[in-house]
Amino acid sequence: MEIPLLNDIVVIFALSIAVLFLCSRLKVPSIVGFILTGVLAGPHGLGLVRSVEEVKALAEVGVVLLLFAIGIEFSLKSLLQIRKSVLMGGSLQVLLTILTASVIAGQFGQPVGKAIFIGFLISLSSTAIVLKLIQERAEVDSPHGRTSLAILIFQDVIIVPMILLTPLLAGESGGTGGSLLILLAKGIAIIVLVVVSAKWVVPWVLYQVARTRSHELFLLSVFLICLAVAWMTSSAGLSLALGAFLAGLVISESEYGHQALGNISPFRDVFTSFFFVSIGMLFNAGFLFEHPVLILLITVAVMILKAALAGFSATLLGFPVRTAILVGFALSQVGEFSFILSKTGLEHGLLEGNVYQMFLSVSVLTMAATPFVMALAPRVADFASSLPLPVRLKNGLHPVQAIKVESKKDHLVIIGFGVNGRNLARAARVGNIPYVIIEMNPEVVRNERAKGEPIYYGDATQEAVLQHADIRDARIVVVAISDPAATRRITELVRRLNPNVHLIVRTRYLQEMKPLYELGANEVVPEEFETSVEIFSRVLGKYLVPRDEIERFIAEVRSDGYEMFRSLSREPAASFPDLKLQIPGVEVSALRIEENSPLVGKTLAQTDLRRKFGVTVVAIRRNSQILSNPDGDSQIRAGDVLLVLGSPEKIAAVSGLFYP
Repeated sequence: MEIPLLNDIVVIFALSIAVLFLCSRLKVPSIVGFILTGVLAGPHGLGLVRSVEEVKALAEVGVVLLLFAIGIEFSLKSLLQIRKSVLMGGSLQVLLTILTASVIAGQFGQPVGKAIFIGFLISLSSTAIVLKLIQERAEVDSPHGRTSLAILIFQDVIIVPMILLTPLLAGESGGTGGSLLILLAKGIAIIVLVVVSAKWVVPWVLYQVARTRSHELFLLSVFLICLAVAWMTSSAGLSLALGAFLAGLVISESEYGHQALGNISPFRDVFTSFFFVSIGMLFNAGFLFEHPVLILLITVAVMILKAALAGFSATLLGFPVRTAILVGFALSQVGEFSFILSKTGLEHGLLEGNVYQMFLSVSVLTMAATPFVMALAPRVADFASSLPLPVRLKNGLHPVQAIKVESKKDHLVIIGFGVNGRNLARAARVGNIPYVIIEMNPEVVRNERAKGEPIYYGDATQEAVLQHADIRDARIVVVAISDPAATRRITELVRRLNPNVHLIVRTRYLQEMKPLYELGANEVVPEEFETSVEIFSRVLGKYLVPRDEIERFIAEVRSDGYEMFRSLSREPAASFPDLKLQIPGVEVSALRIEENSPLVGKTLAQTDLRRKFGVTVVAIRRNSQILSNPDGDSQIRAGDVLLVLGSPEKIAAVSGLFYP
């Protein structure tokens, strides 16, 4: 029996592989490759796919899983930290875009209702595309990443009132006011349910599931939570994507978030690809070829308008011009939820014929251009930052206040107050080292200043901010932020302002190491390699390799620029120490003393384990205490755990005394 959807899936995957292979050779982003696949396979292209609606359903699942994964990587605490950006930034961006687009549409002869509806369509951006690109660039925790996410969350919520208001814009009357009140009540109820579930219900459920050690049961449970919350919000009149994001937030509050993310990641990537393919299927190349100049002009105009208004909204929130430009470029496209809203407009006569095709063409082109626009954004931001703009615009609206450090010379400057920055500040405080912190999250700055931290708000890509931190007299500068482009800019600026400072830079990207060294960094710490160093040092320690040899090996790995890790096929150089086990054939085992063991009540001297069995007791664990190097008078009690050193054969022979 032929299954049309299965045939279409095979066609999509086969065509996607070919297109993506070509895109990778041309260094074109994969999202553009998926959209191009949809254009080729869709009804306006080669017509290879017949089950278009079924593919769109799979695309919805992809959006759900993508937002679910974002929710897991985020947290309720993180969401509360950006509540100002969600409410103020989101409302400013949406209202300003609707107002400006409506006025422009009215100038071209559109009635008031249709003009406002066009503003609705243009005001929404693509959650799926922006968040995927921000994830790939590891910028979710950067100021522009968090602000973009906040505005996108607001857009996902505001689409529901837009749908309810559409009949009024078309001149129809109804109980819209009552519907909005009911929707508000449902939304509040869902939020309360999410908070309760995150704190008590879901952690308990996942704990019970995890106890079974069944991978299949855990995976199904995670999917059920995701789809159930998404279905619940959809039934309440909200979007599926918002429900999936809330479900991710719920799981992120438990200790099982990373496991859940690892389980769904393959499914997320597969289904998300269907979303981008389905977007490409909407594109009518024939209509584009009929009106190429007009469509391209409108596309460019829409992206410039949205980028300017989104950037302006970020500026009003107090962010510096660099962050505002990155936010504006990220939100410059028309979003996937605009397609859902456009269907409602079609039903009520607000979109007709060529206007609808124009909307589809412009929307798809803005989506396809987004990867290139976001890649260009850091360069534009750096150029804008170098212009003679007002200080308040360069550094943001939050006043920069001087911080009195213990010494104006030889102090430490920490740029970024994430996990690494916090740990470094704690170590500096313990070591009585004077330090200054530069951070771009105003909420973090306010909270930490209240605790007495020497922290102030500022964009470290600005020369004035670094000079305010007495960069010329600093001994060490550590850059620990999540924005690769800003990291490069800061590295170059610090080295220019202070040629003698010792500059340490953290990066997540291996390809960033060489450019950062060339820009003047003394040390570049790649997170992946340092994790590897920590793991192998612990492994070698467990194999009883002397600590001094391990430390020497680590020092050579770092001094070699992690070359051994970067060239995985290469054998370690001859200069590396010969790390061999100093006691071959010896292991340390933990053996528990049962109540009926003949050793209970005896001292170590009385057991004579070393002479009789050739094993040595190196420690005794009793309850929560560790008795290291116990002497012969140490008495053995029931329940003790003895750590014994010896060959595997001798340990096996003596174990009979522990488990009689």
